[in-house]
Amino acid sequence: MALIAPSILAANFVNLERDVRAMEEAGAQILHVDVMDGHFAPNLTIGLPVIKGLKGCTSLLLDVHLMISNPEQTAEAYIDAGADYLSVHYETVNHLDRLVERIREQGAQPGVVLNPHTPVLVLEEILAKCHHVLVMSVNPGFGGQKFIVTSFQKVRKLKSLIDSQDLNVKIEIDGGIDLHNTEEAVRSGVDIVVAGSAIFHAERPKEVLLQMQRIADEAAILKKDDAISL
Repeated sequence: MALIAPSILAANFVNLERDVRAMEEAGAQILHVDVMDGHFAPNLTIGLPVIKGLKGCTSLLLDVHLMISNPEQTAEAYIDAGADYLSVHYETVNHLDRLVERIREQGAQPGVVLNPHTPVLVLEEILAKCHHVLVMSVNPGFGGQKFIVTSFQKVRKLKSLIDSQDLNVKIEIDGGIDLHNTEEAVRSGVDIVVAGSAIFHAERPKEVLLQMQRIADEAAILKKDDAISL
């Protein structure tokens, strides 16, 4: 089963709790939270106080994506604030193996993020220690960007690498995902589909989330059929 993870980067920050409640009511299980520092990613977003506040007002899993320089200095603080999944960029960490192990030891599920230009093979030696890998299908920094069309090919390469090691590592994708490409995302191998603008900028966000989840569910069945026919 693939899950839709609403990204609050596109939510209404003045009414953030209202928007989170709407996602709960629509059946979401995961909430994607983008943290940017204005250095690694050219934008400033939320930080520790908001994550702590979210943890106190929702039972949804918090999927915290650190688009920051030197994440090893603050990773534990984000876990303490309430991150259930904590993802760090391959491009920002010198000692990735050490940080991934620390994240798991502190009680969160560790993930590694790949920018569009970063090949999946860089994860070959550390993949077994990851709970998930997040494939960026836009360049980090801003919501509402156009989907990079080669991203699903990258997902398939990653899925092949995971299968070659007989691992159960989830694949996540973030950037430019909407009603039109959710099916292909899941059939390519994605387990967690992050969507921000497509949901929160819609006239009826709850209905869009429900529709995307239905598409994902149907695509998962088709993916199984594809595997059986091979």
